[in-house]
Amino acid sequence: MTAPAAFPHPFRAYTPAAYTFPLPEGHRFPAYKYAGVAEHLRPSLPVLDTPLLSWADAARVHDPAWLRRWRRGEVTRHEERAFGLPWSPGVVERARRAAGGSLAALHDALAHGWGANLAGGTHHAFRDRAEGFCLLNDAAILTRLALDGGLARRVAILDLDVHQGNGTAALLGAEPSAFTLSIHGERNYPFRKETSSLDLGLPDGVTDGEYLDVLRGKALPALEAFRPDLLLYLAGVDVLAGDRFGRFALTLDGVRERNRTVLTWARDAGIPVVTMMAGGYNRDHALTVRAHASVVEDGLEVFP
Repeated sequence: MTAPAAFPHPFRAYTPAAYTFPLPEGHRFPAYKYAGVAEHLRPSLPVLDTPLLSWADAARVHDPAWLRRWRRGEVTRHEERAFGLPWSPGVVERARRAAGGSLAALHDALAHGWGANLAGGTHHAFRDRAEGFCLLNDAAILTRLALDGGLARRVAILDLDVHQGNGTAALLGAEPSAFTLSIHGERNYPFRKETSSLDLGLPDGVTDGEYLDVLRGKALPALEAFRPDLLLYLAGVDVLAGDRFGRFALTLDGVRERNRTVLTWARDAGIPVVTMMAGGYNRDHALTVRAHASVVEDGLEVFP
């Protein structure tokens, strides 16, 4: 499937924006941003509905018995609290669609060098537990599918959400063909960190220059040493100043420079890259939307 003739490029993005679920009054899940980012980007590229991830693909990294309980709603209040969302059929379907969007973006990346999901990056999901709004770990699922299916020999996960990708680190810790790299707030959630291939924990209040120095001076050299042939980029924007759950002080210009640095590195190295939304909870909702959309806008600039 190619992009409509109105777009002078082959790229597209995926969104589960139409799939909603009930939330308690005042809940802090940023449901607004998914539809907002999709509408912001529609003039720039096709925005397609996300397919459903199959339960069989989810079971490549998640416990099948645990998945069955979530399908049936047989979850405890403790599990709901850890997840951060009340169970409903809609929330389960949406998790499958968010991960399905990442899988569709993977195939686009293999075909065109870059694929974009306007959701996903659900890096707090473990084999048999959900945490932090994350039910299915799409980065770990994509890694398993790519390695097992011969789509890649070495997969790197670059997690630039402000929170450590603890679930991803735990799920892929024993896989020698995967490299998990997380730049995150050392004093922020999750307060019990897992061990990634490389963890770069930073103090509160990090600014653009300090962050970019770590990205260029430590993260990219580590990726180069690993020599991946597929990059999964969790482009969280909760690194922005003013985020409700973040403690960094990056500007929108700093986030865009971060994105261009990563995407240009992947393009020049000939490494297909999948971008996933990950976190963003700014007090300024319009800024959250612009920042998430900028990842795709930057991709359209970087990739020919």
